[in-house]
Amino acid sequence: MASAPGSTVWPAALATRRLALRPVAAADVGAIARLWTDPEVRRHLGGPVDSNVVRIREKRCVGAPGAFAVVRQADQAVVGLVTVEPGARDGRTEVSYQLLPEHWGQGYGREAVAAAVTWARDGSPSSAPGVVALTQQANLRSRRLLEGLGATVEDSFVEWDEPQVLYVFPSPPAE
Repeated sequence: MASAPGSTVWPAALATRRLALRPVAAADVGAIARLWTDPEVRRHLGGPVDSNVVRIREKRCVGAPGAFAVVRQADQAVVGLVTVEPGARDGRTEVSYQLLPEHWGQGYGREAVAAAVTWARDGSPSSAPGVVALTQQANLRSRRLLEGLGATVEDSFVEWDEPQVLYVFPSPPAE
């Protein structure tokens, strides 16, 4: 079920030039679980997730509101996960993302995050307006991605024992 442009009704399906973002399906769980256990993916996310936590997440991620499997349209390969969480940061919607390492450097992250931010911005039911993203200060790839999408640093602080940077996405231009 696809949502209409400007709607954040779930379930939603989004499309970019090369990607489809859709609710996580049971067939996606293996690829999604790799995101939680791959040391390189988890390098700036606190390290690989404990196997007991992975098992719980595997059960909960299928169809979870705001959790988009990022799928390459050409071959239906799952390349990552983008989540949109209304009200996560000071009442604002937070967009998070992870891609499998073999898909890094191809622009998929930028494409997927841009689509998710637009979807979230167009009607997210957050208590405060705005869309934000958080990354570790040391995660230069993620910081470049966010800055390339026009997000700007709003705050920096220590969380999970690491310096973090909170980015805010610009509001859409007034029509």
